[in-house]
Amino acid sequence: MKRLTEQPSKYNDLEKKSVDELIAGINAEDQLVALAIRDVLPDLSRLISAIEHQLKNGGRMFYLGCGSGGRLSVLDAIELPNTYGIDEGIVNVVLAGGVEHLVEALEEKEDDLVEGWETLLRYHISPKDIVVGISASGTTPYVLASLKQCRAHGIPCGSIVSNPNSPISQYSDYPVEVITGPEFVTGSTRMKCGTAQKMIFDMISTTVMIRLGRVEGNSMVNVRLTNNKVLDRSVQMLMEKMGLTDYEYAKSLILKFGNVKKAMTYLQDQSKTNR
Repeated sequence: MKRLTEQPSKYNDLEKKSVDELIAGINAEDQLVALAIRDVLPDLSRLISAIEHQLKNGGRMFYLGCGSGGRLSVLDAIELPNTYGIDEGIVNVVLAGGVEHLVEALEEKEDDLVEGWETLLRYHISPKDIVVGISASGTTPYVLASLKQCRAHGIPCGSIVSNPNSPISQYSDYPVEVITGPEFVTGSTRMKCGTAQKMIFDMISTTVMIRLGRVEGNSMVNVRLTNNKVLDRSVQMLMEKMGLTDYEYAKSLILKFGNVKKAMTYLQDQSKTNR
């Protein structure tokens, strides 16, 4: 299999270029990422719809990966409970070497053929769930071996890779091949591939959360009250949506019910009772 991600950069003599030349080149390459994602929106839509279906029917989602892509998926997943108020354990990450070793970058673990599946088994993975494998090359042994086991056990799988016709895509029910081409620094897939992965993770998690009813209008009505900034944002949101003018009253409702959605439901119920 020819790996486009490993092909030589079209830029050369990088060490001789000025700062302005280097950042202009990186910026030019980055602009190609969104266009590459646009080309695979139908595939991405199928993957997202499958995730939505599994979660609506009581299943869970698992990102599964190594390296920069796996670490970026951790950043996506950890934001969701606070941002959208979902329960812990609905969106999970199986990272080569373990999420607890996130900052250690245990790159050698990407060759492990058993750890990924063993970790999924500890989560009691089942056909109700869905696993999304992440691999820039599309050949990462850790991801490929895990997806093979998922297929053997009837567990639906998606994948996000950056090379065409990859083995990982072949073991995925919902493959997304976002072809970003050679990197600015040859083989440095933390760059365009990583940018594409981050953008796709944002699209997956945001769209799924909206489809699961965790957003109303364009507002995070289920956001958790993690700090004063979020508390104030929630109070302002409730006032705007329910036509309230008393900040302290709105704040008291937010503190009592824990989020905007529950406070809105209370006010709506009160309105119906008083009719």
